[in-house]
Amino acid sequence: MSVVWLQLITLLCLSFGAPSRADGYEVIRRKVGQQVTIQCRSASNQEMLYLKRGLNEEEDIFYLTDSKKPTINQKFTDRLQFHGQVPNVDILLKNLTLDDTGPYWCVYKVSSNYKLKTSRGNGSVLLVVTENRPSPTVPKCDQSQGDTPMVLVYVVICAGVLIVILIASLIWIVIKNNRLHNKVRRRRDETI
Repeated sequence: MSVVWLQLITLLCLSFGAPSRADGYEVIRRKVGQQVTIQCRSASNQEMLYLKRGLNEEEDIFYLTDSKKPTINQKFTDRLQFHGQVPNVDILLKNLTLDDTGPYWCVYKVSSNYKLKTSRGNGSVLLVVTENRPSPTVPKCDQSQGDTPMVLVYVVICAGVLIVILIASLIWIVIKNNRLHNKVRRRRDETI
């Protein structure tokens, strides 16, 4: 029975703990000098697209309106290209540098009743740019997919939680049996 519980808890921990594309972002790893395409998509009708960078979306990288007039941040003018029309635009960043590392957000704006409504579209990414150094020698068992260590952490945490639950259940059963045993003993003593 405990094997079934361990499998169930492991499944629940893994399903709620792993980030996915449905969360609205994707982690992309590239090396210095490579390129990345950020695909900004929105299902609703939008008038403006901003590609922003930073945890708080503090830096505007790219801006495009319905009229197809792009505005590109001066740092990216030689390295940024775009294809498509608002709301579905592919933005290509070429010749990546270490400074390009960070979150990139697809932010849409539409004017409604003289107010700008802002929303995030799909396609936001966390870009991780690494140097072109040769990777250190790693034992073969550690060269599997990058998610494997995280899965092991989840399994260990889930196993720990299961052990705590089993110990608490065992303590509860022992206490309950002692109370029941004491009640039976008192009744016997009263009848004698």
